[in-house]
Amino acid sequence: MDDIALSDKWPDRSDCPLTAPWPAQGNPGAVRNLTHASEWLELIRGCNLSGAVPQIVSVRFALAQKLYAYGWLEDGFVKAGELAAVVALELALLNRYGGLVPDAQAEKRKKSPAKPKAKPRAPMLHDLLRHMVESDGLTDSSLPSARLYGPVVARLYMSEKEREASKDTFIGPPTTLVGIRNGLAHGDPYDGLPWGGLLELVRDLIEYAYRGI
Repeated sequence: MDDIALSDKWPDRSDCPLTAPWPAQGNPGAVRNLTHASEWLELIRGCNLSGAVPQIVSVRFALAQKLYAYGWLEDGFVKAGELAAVVALELALLNRYGGLVPDAQAEKRKKSPAKPKAKPRAPMLHDLLRHMVESDGLTDSSLPSARLYGPVVARLYMSEKEREASKDTFIGPPTTLVGIRNGLAHGDPYDGLPWGGLLELVRDLIEYAYRGI
């Protein structure tokens, strides 16, 4: 992330600390109370992408980091940063796996040939994450944040078994990364607290996708 001049120009928050969910080792539900902008920036810089990630993705992730940083001045910027982060992730996964994931609409047409043809569409985030887990070997041990804070792979998306089990029940779906993305993109992205650990998880998933390149 490009340096942002914070320490000298941005306000001290001793009287009104920034309260942010941000996991710590062994405590995924940790909440930080920060009084100086340099503390906040240090956390965000700790999520920097490696140099192996293509610029088309890294510049979008850097924008997410910058929006997080501006959360020091206005809470809503953090939620905007979350949306920017998952946009960067979806772009990265489309770039790496888009040609490997079957068109879901085409698969449905094979099962129901009488249905009118639908235009091919790009894989959705659910399809891309499922491909990472089921075809590209993604496990919790592959992700630095999961090794530090606890398992996350099972909560990236709803499996088909979970989808079937949730039908005709009054139990709401589990919180997944796909659900968080949909809420940010289609709901009110500025309501509620930030999602602790989201920026680190997105970084780890992007770096996994581009590993060895």
